[in-house]
Amino acid sequence: MKISIVGTFPPFRGGISDLNSGLVQNLSTRHEIQTLNFTTQYPKIFFPGTSQLKKGTPAVQLKSERVLSSINPCSWRKTANKVIEFNPDILIFRYWMPFFAPAFTSVVKRVKRNLDVKVLAICDNIIPHEKRLFDESLTRRFFDHIDYFLVMSKSVENDLKEMYPESDYRYAPHPVYDIFRDRISKREAQQKLNIDTKRVILNFGVIRQYKGLDILLNAIPRLKSELEDFTVIVAGECYEDMDMYRQLIRSLNISDIVDLRAKFIPDNEVHLYFSAADVVVLPYRSATQSGIVPIAFNFDRPVIVTDVGGLPEIVPDGEVGFTVPCDSEAVAGAILKFYKEDLEETFSGNVAHHKRLISWENFVEKIEEMILV
Repeated sequence: MKISIVGTFPPFRGGISDLNSGLVQNLSTRHEIQTLNFTTQYPKIFFPGTSQLKKGTPAVQLKSERVLSSINPCSWRKTANKVIEFNPDILIFRYWMPFFAPAFTSVVKRVKRNLDVKVLAICDNIIPHEKRLFDESLTRRFFDHIDYFLVMSKSVENDLKEMYPESDYRYAPHPVYDIFRDRISKREAQQKLNIDTKRVILNFGVIRQYKGLDILLNAIPRLKSELEDFTVIVAGECYEDMDMYRQLIRSLNISDIVDLRAKFIPDNEVHLYFSAADVVVLPYRSATQSGIVPIAFNFDRPVIVTDVGGLPEIVPDGEVGFTVPCDSEAVAGAILKFYKEDLEETFSGNVAHHKRLISWENFVEKIEEMILV
């Protein structure tokens, strides 16, 4: 089968680009794939980070054709023409933000005028984390042209069913990220990261308000009173005012505990952070799913998450980590329980089994159930 995929791929950075790379890797073993990438993803004025592009060599060496600009209608026509020329059996879009809906809508409309082709949308979100006035109308304009949907959490499934009750869709959890380097020994990883404490807690990923870093920081004073010899690594670029977090760290008197690495972590260093950690803590205020959890699972790392969105679906409480209420006391309590009951080995073993349930094989099978009918 011939499949066209429109979305973001390396050299663009981020979890969506990485997941798309894994998708192409796994689909291409059985299908002929066309990958159409962005030339411009976000205009610089709208992008809060330092760069949209990866530093160094991407984890996956993937060829893609950079043709689509989110803000240039001429490129929308060009992208559609590339699809038409390839003449696929199925066209796949990765949908995560209504900002891209005008470009995607233009492409799919032109393709469908010229080809008898089915269209699948893989949906990270239906309703974005940070809502804007025209989000729903833009999403509906695009979704009106979609034949199949794949959702990665029950919360997104519910949003889709509310918007399109009769939609043809499948649910498949976010698959494990297996594109990064292999796990190394904890001791070696900690040495490479210049960490010398007995215990290491990791908070990983882009820093945004909805991801709740302040919730974790506010949990640390209690940890200091009951736990010895530990470090909390905060690794990820900040898309907000970093001084707000630095000030909070000073006011809580936890500068000796927090190892703040507020930068984008390149692909060739990701394995160091997860290999060094005992547990990954993600105290999100809202979430549909998290790309960080599948990275942690790839390295057999236990995870502590808050009970929001789709996180409880992929982190069974008490099996591979803890799912707790969204507050600092609950987060601190879970971390203390993890260490006091010495649960790392048990949880890590459970993760090794659990991650088979969120495999790429399962993800691809759900796609093929729809497109091979």
